[in-house]
Amino acid sequence: MHEAQAALTALLRSPLVRVTAVITPPDENRNRLSGAADLPGAARAAGVPLLRENELNTPEMVARIQALDPDLMVVVGWTRLLGPELLSVPRYGCVGFHASLLPRHRGRAPVNWAILRGERVTGNTMMMLDPGVDTGDIVDQRAVVIGPEDTCGTVYDRVAQAGADMLLAHLPALLTGTAPRRPQDPAEGDVLPRRTPAMGIIDWDRPASAVHDWVRALTTPYPGAFGVLDGERVMIWRTLPPSGDEPGGPPGSVLAVEPDRGVLVATRTGGVLVTRMSSPSEPPHPAAPWSLRAGVRPGHRFEAVPDGVARWVLGEGPRPEGVTR
Repeated sequence: MHEAQAALTALLRSPLVRVTAVITPPDENRNRLSGAADLPGAARAAGVPLLRENELNTPEMVARIQALDPDLMVVVGWTRLLGPELLSVPRYGCVGFHASLLPRHRGRAPVNWAILRGERVTGNTMMMLDPGVDTGDIVDQRAVVIGPEDTCGTVYDRVAQAGADMLLAHLPALLTGTAPRRPQDPAEGDVLPRRTPAMGIIDWDRPASAVHDWVRALTTPYPGAFGVLDGERVMIWRTLPPSGDEPGGPPGSVLAVEPDRGVLVATRTGGVLVTRMSSPSEPPHPAAPWSLRAGVRPGHRFEAVPDGVARWVLGEGPRPEGVTR
């Protein structure tokens, strides 16, 4: 993940540590992860041994890591929980990060959820890992503001930098086991649902600002937001923040194709101007020329989203039967 690259760079530049190994999934698995960082390239450039593994809790991996005799493990962007046996290997524990201000928003894709819900602040929490889901003692936290034109990518860049800064600031204490620790209250906070690519469908029958937030929360490097037009997915990669002056119409209706700006689509309140779009098999393209090539014209209308699906994609209900993940 994004944050791992910044953390590894910070450690490689620090005179306080010697990085004895970098552990990352094999390329075939790593490349399927949204926002996966090129840790193998960084490790090779620094002459650091590289271990490619998917599962760290096996007896073989625990023994292999034990043989490295680590003082500290820094865990960034690893999506699987570490078991008690592995967590007990490093002399001073395992430090990890979570892209929210814990205990709020434990679980998967916290930045994406924050943006698509219209939140204006997220953050990064540095914690000592335990076997739970983002429940370890908090070492430090940094808030990260979400601006109206931010995307998941730009916010994660700042989250990553905040994590690297905290790591460097607390490294001397982490290496002596004296870092500050504040226990979390298990009764506080919430756990975010897991997101899947199918949850990117846009419900145009929402306010224009909510549709804009949806698109920027799910754009590259994530699978993207999409609408369904004549039975086919159309990827929506970028919209402009609505000004409130956009004309309206039936939600999902294509109102205009403006050659120098983009494609105007109606929402429940006014409209949003789409500036980057594509078919599922293509990278993002400027919206107006792409729509003209694809035959998207004013008067076309994206399909409505059923109520059950609309609740599911917001994390407010179960996945409806027949809907793929």
